[in-house]
Amino acid sequence: MVCIVICVHKCTGDATKVEHLWRLEGAKERLKLMKADLMEEGSFDEAIMGCQGVFHTASPVAGTALDPMGEIVEPAVQGTLNVLRSCKKNPSLRRVVLTSSSSTVRIREDIDPRVPLDESSWSSTELCQRFQVWYGLSKILAERAAWDFCKENNIDLITVLPAFLIGPSLPPNLCSTASDVLGLFKGETKKFEFHGRMGYVHIDDVAGCHILVYEQEAAYGRYLCSSTVIDNNELASFLASRYPSYPIPKGFKELERPYYEFNTAKIQSLGFKFKPLEDMFDDCVASLLQQGRL
Repeated sequence: MVCIVICVHKCTGDATKVEHLWRLEGAKERLKLMKADLMEEGSFDEAIMGCQGVFHTASPVAGTALDPMGEIVEPAVQGTLNVLRSCKKNPSLRRVVLTSSSSTVRIREDIDPRVPLDESSWSSTELCQRFQVWYGLSKILAERAAWDFCKENNIDLITVLPAFLIGPSLPPNLCSTASDVLGLFKGETKKFEFHGRMGYVHIDDVAGCHILVYEQEAAYGRYLCSSTVIDNNELASFLASRYPSYPIPKGFKELERPYYEFNTAKIQSLGFKFKPLEDMFDDCVASLLQQGRL
């Protein structure tokens, strides 16, 4: 049985947001949906009790400019801690897998371009605050809080640090990353211009990585999950060549961003293989076409 907890805060009670989950293969036999509030302690108790494994993936991505700490950072940190407090009450728990982000590794000023970044690297919270990278800040603080809590309470924790997710989209409403890709294929430049150099990973690989580190007894610590790191101008050239019928921008404004690569040897040492950039975008485009968005 798979139990998916729909994490909400100030929920509107819109049942249509989860309809796509019931269309998944085997959902009627093996899927159970429950509702919980990230900001309400004890809200996850019922869903987590009796589970051997918990995958915590929910985290706010965007909010208004009025209160980014209250809308993005605080829910990420407190939501993570509330899930872990419920885990602490569960005697059946074997392992928790937390979705963090590669943004917890790469936002720093002292990057040596000759040395690929690995899981030992942590982003600068001061830099995130200075440039108002609230999502990055939220993921850093939430992951650090999770490690502290789990060490204090003897909980086996693994964190997965995905790069920018590309691939098919299941929900009827596009997530922020899929929306950014759709804009790029329609000729928009604003959002991808900000990205600069970025790691990319197929969404299927992110799911597979979570399952692998949960099942592998020897897995431990943090795991970077990224297939390809590429500058946005290189990406634009690749996409324009592969999908010539779309008005993909020829290039972007050059930004003063540090050069970096990711060292993903740790996850690959468990036998994991990443899908290439071609598969990511082919599957993404096919999904957008199927949904009538392209």
